[in-house]
Amino acid sequence: MWARWRSGESATQIASALGRFLPVVWMKLLAAGGFQPRERSRHPKHLTEREREEISRCLARDIGVRAIARALSRHPSTICREIQRNGGRSAYRSTCAEQRADKQAKRPKVCKLAGSPALQRAVAKQLSDYWSPEQIAGWLRRTYPGDPSMQVSHETIYRSLFVQTRGVLRAELRDHLRSQQRMRVGHANRSKKPVGQIRDAVSIRERPAEAEDRAVPGHWEGDLLMGTPSSCIITLVERATRFVILGKVDSKTTADVVPALIKCIRRLPAELRRSVTWDRGAELAAHKDFSVATDVAVYFCDPASPWQRGTNENTNGLLRQYYPNGVDLSQYSQAELNAVAKQLNQRPRKTLDFASPAEALNQLLR
Repeated sequence: MWARWRSGESATQIASALGRFLPVVWMKLLAAGGFQPRERSRHPKHLTEREREEISRCLARDIGVRAIARALSRHPSTICREIQRNGGRSAYRSTCAEQRADKQAKRPKVCKLAGSPALQRAVAKQLSDYWSPEQIAGWLRRTYPGDPSMQVSHETIYRSLFVQTRGVLRAELRDHLRSQQRMRVGHANRSKKPVGQIRDAVSIRERPAEAEDRAVPGHWEGDLLMGTPSSCIITLVERATRFVILGKVDSKTTADVVPALIKCIRRLPAELRRSVTWDRGAELAAHKDFSVATDVAVYFCDPASPWQRGTNENTNGLLRQYYPNGVDLSQYSQAELNAVAKQLNQRPRKTLDFASPAEALNQLLR
C-alpha cells in the first residue's frame, strides 16, 4: 500500500489493486497523515509471539516454569516474570500478553514543536500568513542561527500538520498550505496544456544569456492565472529576484491583456524593463504592440513546455493559496492584488537563501 502511495497512485487505485474496500485503505492513509510508519522490530532477547503461545499451552497442561524455560531455551526468571505480569498461571493468555508487550514496547518521542511553545507559536504564525513549511524552516535558521531550540525541519512541520494525533498544530492551519492537502501524497503525472498559435513569435532560445543565468535584473516571466472561465489576473515574476507583480485584467483576450500588461511594465524603472517570457497562450497574440509601447522584448516558450518559465509556474502555485481554482477573480481590485503581491514579496524563498524577493531586489538595485 505504501509503495503504491509513494509512486502517486490514488487511494481508489490502491484499493482496487489490493482487493480491499476504499474506506479501509483511506482510513489507514489518513491516520498516518500520508507518512509511512516506521517499521518496528523485536529485540532478539524479547519473547516472541510463538513463545508466548507455547507458554500458554504448557500452563494449560500444568507444566512447571523450569520445564517451560528448558523447552524454550530461556532463563526461568524470564518465564516467571512473563507469567506474573500477565495475570499469573490461571489467567495467562498468549494473545493478551503479546498485545500488552507490543504496547509497552512503544516509546513515542515527543515532537520538538510540542516541547517548545515559543517555536510552536512562531511556526503557527507564519503558517497563518501562508508561508510554506520549507520557507518557515529556512527563515528560522536565518533568524535564530545560534539557537537550535528555535529551529525545526520542514518535515516535522508537515508531520505535525498531517498527523493530528500529535496535537501540536491546529487542523485549520492545513487550509493555509498551497496544495490544500490533508496528507502526504506521491507525485502524480500532470496533463499538458493545449498549444497556442502565436504569429512571429520569438523563441525563448533567442533570449539573451544574461536572462538565462539570472545575472541581471529586469527579465520577467509572465502568465495568466485563471479563476472562473471568464476571469483572470496577470502574473509577472522577475527571474533574478522572484519579485512578483499582479495586474487586474477584464478578460483573457489579447485586446484586454496587452494594455493591462503595458500598464504593469510602465510602472517599473527603466533598469527593470528588459524582457518578458510568456507561454504560447493566444492572449499575447498582439505581442508586437506591447513591444512597441514598452520597448521590452517578448520571448515565447516552446510548445507544451511550461517548465521553461518555471519561476512563474511556481509563483502561480503560491498564488493558489490566495486565489483557489474556480474563484471569480474579477471581484478583486488592483489595490487588493497589490496587497497580495506585497505579502508574497516579503516571504522568504529557498532559492534566495531564504531572503525575501523584496530584499533581493533592493540589494541588486543598490
